[in-house]
This record gives sequence, structure tokens and C-alpha cells, in this order.
Amino acid sequence: MSQMVTIFGGSGFVGRYIARRMAQEGWRVRVAVRNPNEAMYVRPYGSVGQVEPVFCNIRDDASVAAVTAGADAVVNCVGVLDEVGKNTFEAVQAEAPGRIARLAAEHGVSRMVHISSIGASGNSASEYSRTKAAGEAAVLEHMPDAMILRPSIIFGPEDDFFNRFASMSRLGPVLPVVGADTLFQPVFVDDVAAAAEKGVLGAADGGVYELGGPDKESFRELMQRMLDVVRRRRLILNMPNWIARIMAFTFSVAHVLTLGIIPKAITADQIKNLAVDNVVADDAKGLDDLCIRPTAMAAILPDYLWRFRPSGQYDAIKESAKNLRES
Repeated sequence: MSQMVTIFGGSGFVGRYIARRMAQEGWRVRVAVRNPNEAMYVRPYGSVGQVEPVFCNIRDDASVAAVTAGADAVVNCVGVLDEVGKNTFEAVQAEAPGRIARLAAEHGVSRMVHISSIGASGNSASEYSRTKAAGEAAVLEHMPDAMILRPSIIFGPEDDFFNRFASMSRLGPVLPVVGADTLFQPVFVDDVAAAAEKGVLGAADGGVYELGGPDKESFRELMQRMLDVVRRRRLILNMPNWIARIMAFTFSVAHVLTLGIIPKAITADQIKNLAVDNVVADDAKGLDDLCIRPTAMAAILPDYLWRFRPSGQYDAIKESAKNLRES
């Protein structure tokens, strides 16, 4: 019988790419999610019955144990950028990884891959980063040979980074950002999935790997790159931290008063994160150590950001026609 991997958050941005890769390797894939009915799109990743979404509440021992039993490996992709209800940073990013690792060890699971983030540190000013570090420690306590992956910003067709700002670029002549000079090293989502695949297959040693692409750029430079791809001219405005904090407080109050109808465009914790560079450390193990060649943004961004161009898919055709008229 083929081996089985349980992927917690396997229908999310990163998880779906890992699920697809493991299905291609012939593994049975159990996709553990809160709403299985909303994750049915993962089933065609493999043959009939090979990839199955199942219910799991990562805050509950019995629920995690049920989807861990019988697995040969587990992957945890669950994380939150903002706290909503019971899904707090502490519950999701500190307690849940430890729970998954503990129950995996109890069920004799041989390998675990945990998706964390660059910047995870117990000394960080950001609760997001502190709980990421706590989650890593909890995983290694129970699964000392686990693979910990710390990606920088992850980009790809379903990302919430370039897609969000490209959408904002359609709203006016100014594109506001916080932390314009902060450095990032965006990594392609399938490169992260390839790293996780090696961990599941046992093709790489455990330990901490920091994952970044070939380009290190400031937030401002990333936004200019995005604007070049979507062919829009906008003023990139760096907002002072004190203004950003006022905005974060205002959005937080509005979110509560409207019962969640108005989203939080930015939070106070995100502002703290944006003050710190998000790049691979010089002495860290990374994609090169996994024999994975990082994918450049230039090779991927045009494939999914074209829809934000003034004329969408017809923008290139219109430019070509204009060149013909001028010649």
C-alpha cells in the first residue's frame, strides 16, 4: 500500500502545492482542513480517492489525532496573519504545531515538515514572530528531526501580496506602503513545496532552512516591479509609522463595530514586522542546500498579474497594434 501524508492546511496557498507534489509522487494525501466541502478542488490532484480533504480542528487533540493516525508523515502549513476569534497567534502558531508534533510522535509518524517564517524569534517585537518561534520549539521538542522551513514572502498565482497591491493600484494615483525600505527576498510557492516534498520523502536532513528567491529588494522596489508588470504609473508613498499605527487602530475598531464586515487593511503587529528585514541569513541553510534552484519573480509575476493591467489580457495586443500604427 502506498504511503500517506497528512497535510494540515493542505488546501491553503502553500499546502495545495505540497499536496499536488505528493500526489504526483504516488502518496495518498490527507488534506486536513476546517471546511472539507470548500477544499474539494484538491481531489483532482491525484487519481480517484488518492487526495481527500478531511475535517480537522487543530486546536483539539482528538481531532488532530484522528487525521494523524496511519500517516507516515505530516506537514503543518497552518498560520494566520491576523487573529480572528479563537484563532489567535498563540493557539494557531504556538500551541497547534506542538500538538501536531506530539500526536505525530505518539502515532509513530516518522517525518514532519513545519512551515514557519523568516524572522521567527522569541525576542521579536511582533507577536506573530514570537509565536512562530514558539511553534518551532514545540515541534522540535517532540520531533527533533523535523524539517523547519522559514520562507520569506511567498509569491505565486494565489498569493495575498502581489495580488493585493496590484488590485490597490487600480484605485488611484497613489500606492501607500509601510516600511518602504525594508528588504524582502520573495520565494516562489512551488519552490517552498519542493523543499517540503524533500522533507516528507526523507531526501533531506531535518533542521531549519530559510527560503528566499534570487532577488533581494526593498518593499518599494517590489512595488515598482509589480507596477511595471501591470503597466501602471503610481506614486509609491511610504507612510510614517505613527500614521500607520493610527490607521491600524481605526481599522481594528471599525472591524469590531461592523462585526467583521470592514476588513483590517493593516494591524499594529504587521507594522512591527514590516520594520525588520525579511531575508535569508548569511549562515542559514537554504534552497541551495536542498539542491533547489530558486525561481526568479520575473519568470512568474507576468503569468498572473496581467489581469490587473488597464486592458487585462488585451493590453499586449493593444500595445502591438499601437506600434504598428506608429510605424
